[in-house]
Amino acid sequence: MGIFNKMFGSSSEPSSSAKASKNKKEEKILPWIALNSVEQLDTIAEKSKTKTQLIFKHSTRCGISRMVMNQFVSAYDVNANADLYYLDLLSYRDVSNEVGFKFQVMHQSPQLLVLRNGVVVAHASHGGIIEMDLEKFL
Repeated sequence: MGIFNKMFGSSSEPSSSAKASKNKKEEKILPWIALNSVEQLDTIAEKSKTKTQLIFKHSTRCGISRMVMNQFVSAYDVNANADLYYLDLLSYRDVSNEVGFKFQVMHQSPQLLVLRNGVVVAHASHGGIIEMDLEKFL
């Protein structure tokens, strides 16, 4: 199963090994919104005026990034009042660059940005992502 199927869900029937592992522990699927265009950043900034917006920047080739993302998924409250964006920074490097420029945050990976009222109010990378108290921003 590819990373996007794990994140966004899959409409195909899971294999028998996937069914067996799913029986052991239900896989948690977050309400990710794919961030794949620079134009989305203006929309995210505007939406942050009424609802917290989160951007998770992930390097699909980095084991540390994958580990942090898995920890984030396990800990994230799916009922949180926030929109959650996923940015594959290797596939959308131009978007990743623009995130740093537009929101004045130095690029890191993995990285989580919290936006409110059009600006980044908090950000963290690596293990700091799991340590963030997101509830203060919701």
